[in-house]
Formats: sequence, structure tokens, C-alpha cells
Amino acid sequence: MPRTSYPFTQALITGASSGIGEQMAHMLGKAGVPMVLVARRGDRLQTIADQYKNVEVLTADLLTAEGVAAVEARLRDTTKPPVDFVVNNAGFGTSGPMHRIDPNRLANEVQLNVVALMRITSAAVNLMLPRGRGYILNVSSVASFQAQPGLAVYSATKAFVTSFTEAVHQELANTGIRITALCPGLTKTEFQSVSNTSKYESKFPAVAWTSVKLVARTGINGVIKGKPIVVPGILYKTLVGITDVLPRSAGRWFIGLFTRR
Repeated sequence: MPRTSYPFTQALITGASSGIGEQMAHMLGKAGVPMVLVARRGDRLQTIADQYKNVEVLTADLLTAEGVAAVEARLRDTTKPPVDFVVNNAGFGTSGPMHRIDPNRLANEVQLNVVALMRITSAAVNLMLPRGRGYILNVSSVASFQAQPGLAVYSATKAFVTSFTEAVHQELANTGIRITALCPGLTKTEFQSVSNTSKYESKFPAVAWTSVKLVARTGINGVIKGKPIVVPGILYKTLVGITDVLPRSAGRWFIGLFTRR
């Protein structure tokens, strides 16, 4: 059942112009939670902001040092309401054999999925610690649990996100700060077109696709409950459980059946 209220006083969502980030923005906006929406496409952010009260638009490209610095500056800005819920949702992937992909694109993938997320998390934690309260949700992927041939760099970046978040979760025990890694499986968003994985829509049955609403709801509920890792959907919970006991070589072979060109 959808929530009608949340324990947040001010949220900041990166990658809020589409997909999971946009869905979370609508969920929080409908509940009256003030927000700071971050993405490159300011016009799309403004369209969302116009539907709710107390919404700031921060147009920033997190592939750049300036963009990340703008988010860090907003988190530190004492003239504005303090942020107590940060969603690191911005990210992208690239499909295909690693050696055939432009290394500059792969470097950008690491920059956005790993470096920007780490810096924003660090800034958020340092500001939340003196208050003794806060929530951070880092959007990872089920790809983080198993090397993914055909998505080599993407799965590696998400492995970082899940491991990093789990470790920081333990570091922050008893501080009042809750940090969670959200690890969805296949979810129909703009991710497929950006990452050149639209072909997977025909390779996987409808049951393999998780709704963006379920993913967003699972993530927010998980961080409220203080869980280190949440996986939306019974199917993907089961697959992650199997991954834990399956030899890594077998996992690579199985994934390769679907991702090879």
C-alpha cells in the first residue's frame, strides 16, 4: 500500500528527471515532502517541480567536477532547509564487449556511478552526523552481485556501490544515519536506450521486468527501516540468493547466455 507520509523533512534526488528518480520525486511530492531535484535536464525537472510545493531545481551535470560541487554546496548551504534524505540515483550503463566501447564513455560511467556517488555520500554523511539523523539511498543493481559479460564496467561500478554502501552502513551503526543500497533487476526506464540494452526487452519475459513504482517504493521503505540492502521483487530476491551459493564461473556463463552479442 502506498505511503501517504514519510519521516523526511527535505529530500535531494539525483537523476530525478526520469526513471526511478522521477518516480521517487512524484511519491515524495504527493506526500508533501520538500525536495531538491538534480539532473542535467533542467526543463524536465521543472515540469516535475511545477506539480508540487517546496521543490528546488538544481541543474547539474554530475559527470563534471562542477556539477558534483554544486550538489555538495547545496548540502552544505545553511541558508536553506537542511537535507535529511539523499537519493543517489544518477547513473548509466554501456552494453557490449568492453574492448569495443569508447574508453572515454566507460570512464564517464565510472565517474558518474562511482565517484560522484561517493562524493555526495561523503558530503551527506558529514552533514548528518552532527544532527544524529539522516537517510541515504544509493541506487545499485542486482548486477552488483555477479560479473556481467556484456555489461562489464556497469556491473563493476554497481558492485562498488553495493559494497561501499554496505560497509558505510556498518560504519554508521548507532549514529542515527541510515544508508541503504537499492538493487533492482530489469526495470523499464530510459536506462535501456541510454545503455544500448533495449534488445533485452525481447530476450526476457514480462515476468522478469519489475515496475518502476515497486522499485521506488522498495527503496524508500528499505532505507526508512534501516536495511543495508534491498532487492525489489520475489524473482530477484531468489536470484540473488542463488548467486550467493552458485560458483562464480557458473554465474558468468549463465549471464553470458543473455548478454552476448
